[in-house]
Amino acid sequence: MNKLCTVAGNFQSSELDAHQKVSYELAFCVAEIQASKAMLDYSDKFSSKDKLCEGLSLTFTADVLTTVWQRLFNHSIEAGLLKNDLISLLNSEEFDDFITKNGGVDQFSEIGNKINEWGNLNIRPHLMLPSGLDEEKDMVRDSFASFTDKVVMPLAEQIHRKDEDVPDEIIKAAADMGCFGTCIPEKFGGLMPNDKNDSLGMLVVTEELSRGSLGAAGSLITRPEIAARALLEGGTEEQKNLWLPRLATGEYLAAISITEPDYGSDVASLSLKASKTEGGWLLNGSKTWCTFAGKADVIVTIARTHPDKEKGHRGLSMFLVEKPRFEGHEFNYQNPVSGSIKGKAIPTIGYRGMHSYDLYFEDYFVPENALVGEEKGENRGFYLTMAGLSGGRIQTAARASGVMQAAIDKSVDYAKNRKVFGETVASFQLTKVKLGKMFLSLTASRQLSYSVARLMDNGEGQMEASLSKLFSCRAAEWVTREALQIHGGMGYAEESSVSRYFVDARVLSIFEGAEETLALKIIARGLIEKANKGNSSS
Repeated sequence: MNKLCTVAGNFQSSELDAHQKVSYELAFCVAEIQASKAMLDYSDKFSSKDKLCEGLSLTFTADVLTTVWQRLFNHSIEAGLLKNDLISLLNSEEFDDFITKNGGVDQFSEIGNKINEWGNLNIRPHLMLPSGLDEEKDMVRDSFASFTDKVVMPLAEQIHRKDEDVPDEIIKAAADMGCFGTCIPEKFGGLMPNDKNDSLGMLVVTEELSRGSLGAAGSLITRPEIAARALLEGGTEEQKNLWLPRLATGEYLAAISITEPDYGSDVASLSLKASKTEGGWLLNGSKTWCTFAGKADVIVTIARTHPDKEKGHRGLSMFLVEKPRFEGHEFNYQNPVSGSIKGKAIPTIGYRGMHSYDLYFEDYFVPENALVGEEKGENRGFYLTMAGLSGGRIQTAARASGVMQAAIDKSVDYAKNRKVFGETVASFQLTKVKLGKMFLSLTASRQLSYSVARLMDNGEGQMEASLSKLFSCRAAEWVTREALQIHGGMGYAEESSVSRYFVDARVLSIFEGAEETLALKIIARGLIEKANKGNSSS
């Protein structure tokens, strides 16, 4: 792909667009390989204590190798690979021995057996392996697991079926536990240390909240997390001191408004207009898919401040747009200074509770200090958005892990108690294999997100955050599909929570960067540019 998309040593986006399908598949290959590496690194920590961890990692790696091989074989012509070389690799003694020893049906079935044993003995919380994190993070997990069980789960089904707002009961309790401040430094009232980043704590909290409900709890952290990262990156000291404590305590709830009706993930083409006026700016135009806009006190909005659209992403700025909270599916706010914002919720098949809105700005006034970074922040909105979205993407991977955890927990419980042809569903080999593969996908997703979080806390891992989201969100779609299938007809009934997990999981590959955009515009492009950089330095 590097050769196909590079001309005279320079990356050419037009060539990438001409080879989208193979680039898309290669991005998934890289994501799956990175997940395998994360699993192998994880097993190294426990190989002397827990042979199951080592076996899981080898089985997952064997499964990834066969999947990646198949992807490459199917697209060998476009990728510039020789089919005979791939066939030789498949037939090599080393490759065959590894796959035979670690990737057979018996291995997956044995993992399924072990999961069923855990379910019977209830020896581990939520049917999961040791996290590999420190004791403090495990204590945080236990605390939010209890919150999820006692506060979120009893309300989750009603919120979903009736498409209600996230109740204040959940929001207030979550705020009291500090969940809105997981990525905000302690000096601003958050939970993150002042002297270092700590994305791992945010991931642990997100997983547990998402296990209870993706729409009513798991996504509560996303918007303040994106807003906080953008403010920390480019806000003035006055803005940080004003907004971060309010976000950390939940005094102010945030929404993020980026997408427009004609432009989805193509941030550089956004057109909502911000015009300079006395004392501030006037916003005019439309936005869409603005989640939580109704109940939000502040909408972080990307608008075009430079009139020349040819400047693309270099003409965008970020604004903190204040408004009152509104309940329900519609609102119409008349700004006492000037203009209005209208919002209408978009009906969706899942991810209910927060509601995603179409927004309409008409001469809506925001003061000068609403521009993030103020004068120095003008036309830097794209870069601040990217700073926020990287955290949002790794957090979305954790949301996927939480949904998968819930689906597996329910599947094991149902399979052990449901009898078919005189046997429990859990006793059938096919069920065991399904559960084994589901559990591997969850564990790999979790460990990949943890490894990327460590990179991000050291100022790296921007592309890896997209890899983690790509892998985890696709895995969540498959795991929740299998969970529904294990439940049979009951899985298709709304009274079964796995039907909610299934429709909720489908949105994960769409928001915070659609998988196609991540695969092509970030991962494939990033890999090519990295290869070019390596070639030039050598």
